[in-house]
Parts: sequence; structure tokens; C-alpha cells
Amino acid sequence: MKRSGRIIFHVDMNSFYASVEMAYDSTLRGKPLAIAGNVEERKGIVVTCSYEARAFGVKTTMPLWEAKQKCPQLIVRKPNFERYRKSSQAMFALLRNYTDLVEPVSIDEGYMDVTDCTLSLTPIQIAEEIQQRLKSELLLPCSIGIAPNKFLAKMASDMKKPMGITVLRKRELATKLWPLPVGEMHGVGAKTAEKLKTIGITTIGELAEGNDYQLKHLLGINGERLKKRANGEDNRPVDPDSVSEFKSIGNSTTLPSDTDDEQVIEKVLEKLAVSVSARMKRKSVLSQNVQLVIRYGINHTVTRSRKLANPIESVEHIMEAALFLLKKHWNGEPVRLLGITAQDMVEKDQSVKQLDLFTFQEDAKHEPLHKTLQELEDKFGKGIIKRGIKNKNTVQSSSTAKLTTSFQKDFLE
Repeated sequence: MKRSGRIIFHVDMNSFYASVEMAYDSTLRGKPLAIAGNVEERKGIVVTCSYEARAFGVKTTMPLWEAKQKCPQLIVRKPNFERYRKSSQAMFALLRNYTDLVEPVSIDEGYMDVTDCTLSLTPIQIAEEIQQRLKSELLLPCSIGIAPNKFLAKMASDMKKPMGITVLRKRELATKLWPLPVGEMHGVGAKTAEKLKTIGITTIGELAEGNDYQLKHLLGINGERLKKRANGEDNRPVDPDSVSEFKSIGNSTTLPSDTDDEQVIEKVLEKLAVSVSARMKRKSVLSQNVQLVIRYGINHTVTRSRKLANPIESVEHIMEAALFLLKKHWNGEPVRLLGITAQDMVEKDQSVKQLDLFTFQEDAKHEPLHKTLQELEDKFGKGIIKRGIKNKNTVQSSSTAKLTTSFQKDFLE
């Protein structure tokens, strides 16, 4: 049944990690459950928690010791990313039963364009069926927003949790959207909300009517974009291929105890470099910029990056850049957290290495191989042979590193 206007769903899984654990272990259902990193360590942070735990005041990013004070009977589990990845894959596979236009945006949420859905069902009936199937087949609850574009669908899915279905039409903006605090708007973080407050904007409605010059002066081009969003304008299509578009791959870890031992710090950096390199190789990408994060205390974090002359992927080169940044920017105080992020990603087959006097001799060693590969590609087609072997061991080494990863764009690997 062809429909006029776009019909976009935003499917948002409720307390995803906790819900997956409950689906895996039925004894956890209906109980206050928290998923936390570094469960046995003093720096454990709640990654997510069940709605039963939230009823006691437990929140995401809350220190584990505080969460246990609020809810002494809290059950704590370590993250199991492989388990979450499989559940995510199953969830998106189910969504694709309805349309090919499914765009994953993270491990637990995605957009669907059901405008041309041929089923003889209304959008609300389709949403109800999806919600019921996810709950009955995968034991996973979700909320679904229905709207004419992605921004409004995202806002709608947040309006009723858990297990909510909300329709948000443009004609309802004045009553449903504009009264909300501007900080609750998708795309407006705490810092942006504070900036908007300085020009008298505290609600989404006030942003929708904001002065164009003021907004551009305060937020740059993002000010114009946010005003359009507040007025319900969003022309972005649902793009199934956008999941492959990522700009960085990073890992971080909180140390068991603060340390100024340089050898310990270097070993942690090496572990991070190994994990980042493994994930880059899985994706066949190179990095042109390496970022190092050093945290000394709760409110003291230093972030520095180094632009590279040539794209890299190896542990050795990532480690070299990280150590350079460490020696330059570490003040010698005890370190609490370290992180390495590979930025400005490029695909291997699209990268061009800049040869110079220092790298020419090394590159020349591989010239016969490059020539042979080029001849094979000319004869049989691009990509007929790839360097390196992707195997289970490579993936496993990354997943067992017990590090915090930027999990948003590689969960379908």
C-alpha cells in the first residue's frame, strides 16, 4: 500500500545490555541489575541498568559504589560484548523482515523507512508487531518512535519508555515537542544547552524561534541545523550503508589503581594499541591521526593528538605515536585512565602513502609485490587479493582485551 509522505521508525532497545543478560539468564528477570565495567575494582561505572534498578535511583555512568548504596540488592554483571553483538544482529535481522531500508546507528538503535511497506497494516500496527516480535522471539523490549523524519522519530522514541510506541507529527510540535527543555533535544548536549541559556533559550520552542544571527554566532553552522531540527525539518534519508561510515576507532581502560610507574603505563598503552590495531585491520582502514587520553582524577582529563605524515595501522606505529604524546604531555602525576583513539580514518585501498627519504627504502622492498598485485587486479578485478588474513583469532584478541571500546560502529563485525 503506497503512502504519501515519509514514515520513519526509530527503534530504540530498552536497557539493552541488561535486557540481553535477562534474556540469557531468566533468574535475572524482574530484578535490579546493573552492567558495569571493572566490577571488582574501585573505579567501576554503571554502563546501563534495568528499570528495576532505576526505580532505586541507579543511573548510567554512576559509580558502582554509589549504585550499591542506593540499591544494596543490586546484581552486577560484567559486559559481555559478544553476547550483545549477537543479540544486536538478531534484532536488525528481524527489522529487515519488514524493509531493506534499515539504518543501524548503534548497537541498540536504528531507523527504518516503512513508507513503501507493502503490508496491509497501518504504521502503528507494524510498530506493534515489531515490538511484540522482539519481545517474544528475542525477549528484548523496545520503544518505537513514528514520525515523518529521523529527528522527530528519535525524539518520539524517547517519550515513552519502556515498551512505548509514540507518534509525533509536525502539527503536534507546539504541544509535544516545544515545551520540552532544550537539553532533552537530540543533538543538544549539556555544554550546548548551557551556551543556549546565555541567550535566553531554555526550551525547544524557544530554539525553534531563535535569532538566526545569534545562533550562528554562538554555535556556528550547528546553530542553524539545530533550529531546523527544532522546527521539525530533517531531510536525511534512512541509509542502510551508513553503518560503515565511521571516523575513529578507540579504546580506553581505567587502571586498577592510580600509578606514576612509567613501565606500567607503557604496558597499558601497548595493550590498547594492540586492540585498536586489531579492530583497524578487521575493517581494512588506516589512521592519519592518533589521539591519547590521560585522566589524572575525576575532573582532570588531558586529550592530545598527533597528525601523522603517513596513514598507519600497526601496533608499532600506533604505540610510537602514543608514546610521543605521553612523553610530551604527561606531567608525571599518577594516572587513573588511559585511552588511544585512531582518527581520520581512510580505507586501505584508497590511501596514498607519501614517500620520502625515510620511507622510500622500506617501501621499495615491497614494490615487486605491489606490482604483482596490481597486475592481478588489472586482469581479474579490484579486490581479488587482500593482504593479511582475517580469522577468528584476530577478532578474539580484541574482544578478550577487557577494554572499553567505541562500540558504536563495529558491532556488526
